[in-house]
Amino acid sequence: MKRREFLATSGAIAASMALPARAAYPEKPVHYIIAFAPGGESDIAARFQQAVWRKKFGQELVVDSKPGAGGALAWSQLNNFPGDGYTIMGTNMPHLVLQPLEGNVQYRTDDIVNIIFFNYTPDAIVVRNDSPLKTFKDLVDAAKAKPGTLNFAGSGTNSANHAAHERLDHETGIKTTYVPFKGTGDLIASLLGGHVDAAMSYSSLQVAQKGKTRVLAVATPQRLSYIDAPTFRELGIDWVDGGYRGIGVPKSTPEALRRHLSDIFEDINKDPEFRRKMAEQGIELLDITYDKMPAFVEDRKKAYISVAKLMGLVK
Repeated sequence: MKRREFLATSGAIAASMALPARAAYPEKPVHYIIAFAPGGESDIAARFQQAVWRKKFGQELVVDSKPGAGGALAWSQLNNFPGDGYTIMGTNMPHLVLQPLEGNVQYRTDDIVNIIFFNYTPDAIVVRNDSPLKTFKDLVDAAKAKPGTLNFAGSGTNSANHAAHERLDHETGIKTTYVPFKGTGDLIASLLGGHVDAAMSYSSLQVAQKGKTRVLAVATPQRLSYIDAPTFRELGIDWVDGGYRGIGVPKSTPEALRRHLSDIFEDINKDPEFRRKMAEQGIELLDITYDKMPAFVEDRKKAYISVAKLMGLVK
C-alpha cells in the first residue's frame, strides 16, 4: 500500500474510532458547579437544565453550589479540574470582567473558557409590598433627603447587582449603600423582613416573590408583559442591561468537546418544557454559542469599562 493511501486509511479508521466516544458522551454523571448559593437564578436554571439532561441522556447532571467571594472562589478553581467534560461550571457576566479588575481574585477574565451564555435577567429595583417607596421617584427623593441611609441588597461584590447599584447612584445623583449577599436566594429574607430598603436585583426576583414585592424600574427596552413597572428609559435613564449566565469549562478541554457541550446546552434551551419553566421564572433565554463567544465577551468587556470606573476598579 502506498504511503498516501495508508495515511488516508489510517485517518479514516481513527475518525471512525473517535466517533463512538464522542457520541457516547456523557457516559457518567457530570458535575455542574454553580458559583452562588442555592435559590438564586443560576441555581434555578441549573435545576431545570438538570431535568432535561436526565431526559436526553439518562445520566445525572449533578448540581453543586460553591458560593464564595461573589462567585470568584469557584471560578478561580475551574482550571484545576480535568478537561474531560465531566466537570463544568456556571459562569456569569459582568462578574467575570469586573472581579479581575479589582485585583483581589485568583483568576483573569481570559482564564475562563465560556462555551455558551444561555440566559439573562434584566436589572430591576425591587421593594417589598409594604415599603413606603411606592415609585421610583419616591426612592430618589428619599435617598436625596438622607444620603447614604437607604440600603440596597444585592448578589455578590463586583457583580451585576453591584454594578447596577453604582450605576443607579451615578445616573440619579443619589448616594445609597450596597449590601452584598452570597446570592439572590440569601437576600430575600432580608428584603421581605425589612432589614434592607430595596434590592438591586432582577425581574426574576419579582416573579418568584409575586404578591410580596413590587418593581420600581426595570432595565429593558420595553415594558415586560409579566411585570407592571416602568423601564428606566421611560424614567429618563438610558439603561438596558442585566445579568448573563452561561457555562465554563477548564482550559484543557479539547476544542471538539467545547463545541459539543455548547451544542448540548443550546439544545436544552430549545426544549419546550424547559422554555416554559424559564418563562415562568421571568428568565430570558439567549443562544450565545461557542462560535459567537469571542465577539460577545469583547463587546461585554467594552460595555463594562464605564461602570468599572464608577466602581473605582479602573481610573
